[in-house]
Amino acid sequence: MTDSMKSSNTGIVSRRGLLRAFAATAIVAAPTYANAAGFLRGAGDIRRIRMYSGRTGESLDTIYWIEGDYIRDALKEINYFMRDWRSNETISIDPRTIDIMAASHSLLDANEPYMMLSGYRTPKTNAMLRSRSRGVAKNSLHMKGQASDLRLKSRSVTQMASAAIACKAGGVGKYRRSNFVHMDCGPVRTWAR
Repeated sequence: MTDSMKSSNTGIVSRRGLLRAFAATAIVAAPTYANAAGFLRGAGDIRRIRMYSGRTGESLDTIYWIEGDYIRDALKEINYFMRDWRSNETISIDPRTIDIMAASHSLLDANEPYMMLSGYRTPKTNAMLRSRSRGVAKNSLHMKGQASDLRLKSRSVTQMASAAIACKAGGVGKYRRSNFVHMDCGPVRTWAR
């Protein structure tokens, strides 16, 4: 019998149970970036991200955080996966963005991996995309490794955006016509196109 089972059967509150209750309360009370990481705590102190890219044909399924520490090799793998596929250039993807993506995926309780449409973009790629679409920001967080555009076949844009918004941890853009959701670790804000 585990400590948490003992404490629930005897009415004694364990230190771990008390810390979990405090963490859950803090998550609800503090509308900050900590919420995204907080939603991941129930995963047994591991964080996992699963994605595939239709553009490169690559898949990624990695645990990138264990027991309070990011795994350097897993982050390198994510950096490469989320590279600008047009130029093959990489940047360090902000782990907060990865946390928001993973927390949103967890809230959706989806079995399928994300389809990543866009991760890192070089300034040249961003300028090219901006010349073709009004929906591309001049100073896009994609150029800083702080944003991703994602899709799930099993969930609607509204469902995905709602999960990301629930994290209260960054920007969330709904692109219904193009069927994807933008998630970033910038200021908390939402928009729809």
